[in-house]
Amino acid sequence: MSIEDNKPAAGDPSLGLDEETSSSPASAEASEGVEIFIPEGESKVPEIAALKEKVGAGEEKVKELSEKLKESHERLLRAAADLENFRKRWVKEKEEIQRYGIEKLLKDFLPIQDNLERALDHAKNGDDFDSLRQGIGMTRKLFEDSLARHGVRSFTSVGRPFDPRLHEALQQVTSREQAPNHVVSEVVKGYLLHDRLARPALVIVSKGATEASDESEPPDATPVEADQAQKGVRNTHQKTEPS
Repeated sequence: MSIEDNKPAAGDPSLGLDEETSSSPASAEASEGVEIFIPEGESKVPEIAALKEKVGAGEEKVKELSEKLKESHERLLRAAADLENFRKRWVKEKEEIQRYGIEKLLKDFLPIQDNLERALDHAKNGDDFDSLRQGIGMTRKLFEDSLARHGVRSFTSVGRPFDPRLHEALQQVTSREQAPNHVVSEVVKGYLLHDRLARPALVIVSKGATEASDESEPPDATPVEADQAQKGVRNTHQKTEPS
């Protein structure tokens, strides 16, 4: 038997070593140049946790804003309801003012009505006209005081310059007593309500000297003329009143 025959065959399992054991140094050398990779999922775990934290904070913020929006909506609904109730109360109060606003004025005028009725009864049963005239004068004074309590007062026009804001001219006459464009007589008295004109005074105004020389008119307005002008004003008012 030769020495070559005693050599074990390659891959003989009886030796207890395989080809891998015989080639282990080469494998070790090869493994030194291999890179170990970490999976991408493991590297993004902190970022995912941070995103979850941000999402949770966002949800809390959304919940907080939703509650605030709900509270604001409820306050808006209550304000709208209060405004509607205020509008209804205002309409009701306005109707009451229009219906019962003259109650105080009426209470002041009722005594005047009572005095007029008593004056009429006295005129039917007696001939004491002096007492009747005195009673009517007292009634007129009571009426003027009642008007004054409500801010109504008359103003004097005779002898004053004609003012279109306060006066309404019915006629122009020549006058020796009044200067041109001055009020000679007052047909209907004017009244003010506080600082506002309630009714203009109907007056007769004096002419200038040049106008008086061109026209032939009586020098002064006689009481008869003034009375006729007043009657004409009364007839005009009666015609304009609704039937």
